[in-house]
Amino acid sequence: MASHDFDVLIVGSGLAGLAAALQLAPTHRVAVITKRELKDGSSSRAQGGIAAVLADDDSFAAHIQDTLVAGAGLCDMATTRFVVENAPAAIGWLRELGVPFSLEGGGLHLTREGGHSARRIVHATDATGAAVQKTLTEVVRATPGITVFEHHTLIDLITTRKLGLAGQPRCVGLYALDEATDSVVTFRAPQTILATGGAGKVYLYTTNPDTATGDGIAAAWRAGCRVGNMEFVQFHPTGLYHPHEKSFLISEAVRGEGGRLLLPESAGGTRFMPEHDARAELAPRDVVARAIDYEMKKHGLDCVHLDISHQSPEFLHEHFPNILAHCAGLGIDITREPIPVVPTAHFTCGGVLTDLSGRTDLAGLLAVGEVAYTGLHGANRLASNSLLECLVFARAACGYITQTQAAKSPALPTWDDSRVGDADESVVISHNWDELRRFMWDYVGIVRTNKRLERAAHRIALLKDEIQEFYAHFHVTRDLLELRNLVQVADLIVQSAQMRHESRGLHYSRDWPEMAAPAAPTILVPPLR
Repeated sequence: MASHDFDVLIVGSGLAGLAAALQLAPTHRVAVITKRELKDGSSSRAQGGIAAVLADDDSFAAHIQDTLVAGAGLCDMATTRFVVENAPAAIGWLRELGVPFSLEGGGLHLTREGGHSARRIVHATDATGAAVQKTLTEVVRATPGITVFEHHTLIDLITTRKLGLAGQPRCVGLYALDEATDSVVTFRAPQTILATGGAGKVYLYTTNPDTATGDGIAAAWRAGCRVGNMEFVQFHPTGLYHPHEKSFLISEAVRGEGGRLLLPESAGGTRFMPEHDARAELAPRDVVARAIDYEMKKHGLDCVHLDISHQSPEFLHEHFPNILAHCAGLGIDITREPIPVVPTAHFTCGGVLTDLSGRTDLAGLLAVGEVAYTGLHGANRLASNSLLECLVFARAACGYITQTQAAKSPALPTWDDSRVGDADESVVISHNWDELRRFMWDYVGIVRTNKRLERAAHRIALLKDEIQEFYAHFHVTRDLLELRNLVQVADLIVQSAQMRHESRGLHYSRDWPEMAAPAAPTILVPPLR
């Protein structure tokens, strides 16, 4: 069995992971471990951009207030201020690396998105994440001190507690499945950063890539870390609805530039958002997603329409070239007709609890990006604050690691699979995967009830037992590992939803329709502490 020693292990290769690797590389031996390739992950799919106060008519106070309003009273003020005030420097760092942001009049072009009171979204047309990820990937591959391990799937974290060692529990490494050799590799390091992203694949319909299976959240929970606010899963209001399309997102910026939500002609063809909120299409995502869900159920619709055709073709080609081209490839001409859209699972607002340095409950383990719960997003994430959070907390985590004297890691045992065999019924894994995602969509989606949550909890308990039996007796595969993590994350989401006896932000319950006071996060404590 192979083993590796590094100063820092980074699990995940999105913006959070690559930003951390680049900032640590001058002084540390860094391993970037990713289960697909560097370019895969949610960061590259981000269309809208990165929020930052850069205009003269904008202010930190306004950005903070917009974040607090979207977060429905659950944002942590210290975290929000920390992120907002560090945003301009984060944009500056990306520009130094050569990210090709859209320009206007010699400066950055700023657009506006739902929930924002000003134009403050820095973007690269309508493919910001792809532009940022491409730039950072190229720099990472050319940077000495960074070793990339692609097609390596995290199995579990290695802690001193699991090794039976005395003293304060700490993370000392991890096990990962190398798909090329179908063997388990041991990685040892005094510091590990989880940058594994969210868990959108726990739902049947999601904008997330196949990699978003909650690996870091589940692994940290098993290692003894608390998680917070897992009930708040953001459903993006406008996923493209098309029989040949799996997970394409229609950017928030389309509504920011005047896009209107309409009922299909069969239901009257009228605009409906002003009836739901005074901010209409520019309301925060949770409000818009619930409004669309309401109208679809009221009229028995499969989707609604998003119309931007009143803008000129030249404007659409300039601002939304990728959306225009993608829709055209499916036979939808957005310069002449509306886009069919439907809400789809998009962002995990909760995650592993961290402080302002990205530190978790477990010494030697940090978490950055969507995998983490920092308190920034509260009950609903404000548009374009996600990539920003990745950048600001990657820098903060690296600052902590650089200033910390690394503890010496003990010798680590190799993975023992001598008593397991090959699965004789692998089809069970795919069936369980499908069942989990379907009942999470039906019972733990945009609108919830106590009865639906009880049904989901019952099914999760059965699945957990079955999956654990597979994990204990058969050789691990990526599908099995991802399913194991997804069912754990589903359990955390349902537990958190059952604990919140109110409706707030992304959590709407028919049994608890009012917002309660005072506002408080939902914190789950693992049995292993």
